[in-house]
Amino acid sequence: MRHKLPGLAAALLSLASTAATPTKAPDFTHSASTEWINSPPLKLTSLRGSVVLIEFWAFECVNCRNTLPWLEAMHAEYSARGLKIISVHTPELKQEHAPANVRKAVKDLGITYPVMIDGDYSYWGALDNRYWPAFYLVDRKGRIVQTAIGELHRGERRGDAMESSIREQLER
Repeated sequence: MRHKLPGLAAALLSLASTAATPTKAPDFTHSASTEWINSPPLKLTSLRGSVVLIEFWAFECVNCRNTLPWLEAMHAEYSARGLKIISVHTPELKQEHAPANVRKAVKDLGITYPVMIDGDYSYWGALDNRYWPAFYLVDRKGRIVQTAIGELHRGERRGDAMESSIREQLER
C-alpha cells in the first residue's frame, strides 16, 4: 500500500480483521539459503507451537519503513516470550528484485529477524496478499487469526489491536 486512499476505501483498508474461522497459513515457499537473510531457510510447519507474525514489505515502500519502529518494538518486547517475526520481502520496484539490494537494505535498516526473499511472488500468491505492508498473525496451531494491512503504530487503534492480539496469542 503506497498511497493513502480517499474516504471509504482508506477506512476499509485500515481495519484490522480477525478471521471468523481461522485458516491454516501456507508453508513458506522458498527453501534455498540464498533466499533467506538472518536465518537458514525456515518452514512455517517447523514453527508450530510458536506465535508467528508474518510481514510483507518492500524496502522502498514508505509505508513499510514507517511501520518499522512498530515491528521492531514488537520484536524487542515479545520475541523473548516466543513471538517469531518473519518478514517476507516481495518486490514492487525494479531495484527491489535484486537479492543483493534486499540484503543491503536489511543490513542498512538494522533488521535482525528472518527475512524471506519472495522475488517470484509465490508466498504473496499463497496468501493472496495484495498490499505492502501486510501482516498475518499465526497462532500456535498454524492458523491465521488476525490480519492487518497498511502502517501500524503504537498508540493508534490498529497497531494497538494487533499488539493486543499478539499478547493474547502468547498467553494461550
